[in-house]
Amino acid sequence: MRDLHHKKRISPNRNRQKREKKNRKPIQYRKMLRQTARAGIALVLLVVFWTVCVEAYELVARMTFFKLERVEISRLTRVSREEMLSLAGVRLGDSLLKLDLKSIGGNLGKNPWLEDITVRRRFPGSLSIEVAERVPAAVVNMGYLFYVDTKGTIFKPLTTGDRLDYPIVTGMAVEDLNRDPAGTKETMRAALGILGLLRKGTVFRLEDISEIHVDKGYGFTLFTAMGGIPVKLGDGAYAEKLERLSRIYRELSGQIASLEYIDLNYPDKIVVKKV
Repeated sequence: MRDLHHKKRISPNRNRQKREKKNRKPIQYRKMLRQTARAGIALVLLVVFWTVCVEAYELVARMTFFKLERVEISRLTRVSREEMLSLAGVRLGDSLLKLDLKSIGGNLGKNPWLEDITVRRRFPGSLSIEVAERVPAAVVNMGYLFYVDTKGTIFKPLTTGDRLDYPIVTGMAVEDLNRDPAGTKETMRAALGILGLLRKGTVFRLEDISEIHVDKGYGFTLFTAMGGIPVKLGDGAYAEKLERLSRIYRELSGQIASLEYIDLNYPDKIVVKKV
């Protein structure tokens, strides 16, 4: 006989739900509370420790043993000790520990004559300021006159009282410096290299020129102090070109008023054009 009793079907999803309910672990509130309490205690201890350290630091900083008693400054020629102390913003009696060395160095760097600044504490009571002073090598006319140091860095506009007895470089603009500072510095280094060759000269010397002109498309042109005659150097091989000129310059100097220009921008000759 056919069994008339039908078994009730149980959905697989329902079985899965029952199993999931059986496998779910209860939330352990006590464990969570213990962990939270430990974290809170650790935070409180950290705050207490930090507070103690700050108070201890303040106590040590106020001790006479760590008061600023001496400021040692490199010997300078253009910037006085009083100016250095004023820029640094430090006074004898200040707490040595509380001095912000980075801020002191930044303040000193505002003076254009100063570079390579190093500020150190020297316990128990000294502050050491070591700086290098820039040395002008030329003056560049960029609409305004600026000093150029021995590294080719344009570093300071000339002001009242600044000396002008340096070689003059022309042909560059402030826009060139802003647009391409690295390229401008490289050009200035090349100009200083030419000036260095002229200083070593025995016939055609630095005293024989009034200006060195830069032209991006051509190179360098010197202008003689006597008569303002252009001496075209072009780009590169400056030592060889100046050496060739020195062989005939004594002869040419007697005719300088009749010359239009001297062109050295050739590998093995000199072109002299007369008026």
